[in-house]
Amino acid sequence: MYSILFLSVTGLIMLFLGLSKSSSRLLPFQIICLICAIAALFIDYNSPGIYFNNMIEINNGVLLVQFVLLLTGLLIAGISAKQFEDQNAHPAEYYAIMQFAIVGALIMVSFKNYIMLFVGLEILSVGLYVLTGSDKRNLRGNEAAIKYFLMGSFATGILLFGIAMLYGATGSFALEMGGMMVNKAPEAKVFFWIGMLFTSAGLLFKISAVPFHFWTADVYQGAPSVFTAFMAAIVKTAGIFSIFRIFSTTFAFEYSNWSGFILVVIILSMVVGNVTAVFQTNFKRTLAFSSISQAGFLLLSIIGLGTHSQGNLAFYALSYSMATVSAFGVFLAVRANQLENGRPSEDFNVFEGLYKKNPFLGVVLTISMLSLAGIPLTSGFWSKFFVLNDAANHGYFWVLIIGALMSAVSLYYYFKPIRAAFQTATNTAAYELPAVTKYTLALSTILTILFGLAPDLFRSLFQ
Repeated sequence: MYSILFLSVTGLIMLFLGLSKSSSRLLPFQIICLICAIAALFIDYNSPGIYFNNMIEINNGVLLVQFVLLLTGLLIAGISAKQFEDQNAHPAEYYAIMQFAIVGALIMVSFKNYIMLFVGLEILSVGLYVLTGSDKRNLRGNEAAIKYFLMGSFATGILLFGIAMLYGATGSFALEMGGMMVNKAPEAKVFFWIGMLFTSAGLLFKISAVPFHFWTADVYQGAPSVFTAFMAAIVKTAGIFSIFRIFSTTFAFEYSNWSGFILVVIILSMVVGNVTAVFQTNFKRTLAFSSISQAGFLLLSIIGLGTHSQGNLAFYALSYSMATVSAFGVFLAVRANQLENGRPSEDFNVFEGLYKKNPFLGVVLTISMLSLAGIPLTSGFWSKFFVLNDAANHGYFWVLIIGALMSAVSLYYYFKPIRAAFQTATNTAAYELPAVTKYTLALSTILTILFGLAPDLFRSLFQ
């Protein structure tokens, strides 16, 4: 709870720091703010509570998910060094909006009332609409921003319609409203079922699940790369835990009615995401379709709801976030040296000769791609294993076969940047890496390996 309040205040302070002519203090202040927000989580640890008139719930499980969000935000701040040095950039505004967006994400994983879910979602979404189109000279970025804004607004409208139907059926916005419908006749649940469908659709849009994914590739490609990383990691984590809270509480007793729909979404997300990614030549578009397939894997814990599902989801979110930050951190470091039509290239050839020019970046890139692919000895392997195990515990063994096949397909496109890194370089320019970026990439890579070797270091905290 204190982290939400703290970042709300420091975000405003960041805006005032932007009035000064020197921007060198902005990144250190951003990092300090996020470290302090992480430290503030320990104030509430082992001290569960309900705040804002029963609208926000804080417990150890929620705090650990908020830790994943804040740690991801900290790492993204680390890879943003030297990314806002353009004279037309507004780093103070960018960092402030990122802090406010994280506040929205923190609310989304701790809401106890659907009104607070909407508030958190809008705080997160509006900030991302702005960040997506922050490079006003990039026509592709302008297109991405308007597309994200329009489709995001429609998705929010769909979500609100669903919440309205739920309120009409139960007379309450409380997360536990579903308990009122347990003994009702089927004809009395019609509005509740409609609300369940529309609420699910609105939130599935946020995690880029098929068939609500059409915005993803264009927005990921058009947005500035730092904000693409933010979108891929923060939004995915906030969205999947909002879905988890709703389906494990409000819709829990209707499992037989929604499990089939979610299964279809899972299969489509894994198949469409992986197969389409195979044909991509743009690195950011490839990771966009990768994120669609990752949404399918995350939803496996939703249909396999059990005592360990929250911990498995948190571990998956942490693993995915670490690998995504590492991949984008390397991409940001190497892309500036290769221009295409006057702008940094985004194709896989930006990684050519990376191992020879900078072995550190080559190792970081390799480990991040292996983790996203789910190769053993990385955290990505265990994250997929745990969510597939959740599905198996409910008897969906055929889904495991599809998941394994799609993981095999993903090896093709995840190895594209690794293969390019081993090729002979056509551009011999060396990569200069800021110290904070180097430490950030080292930390994310070490965590990826550490949790690959000892996954229960984190998961055991949920038991």
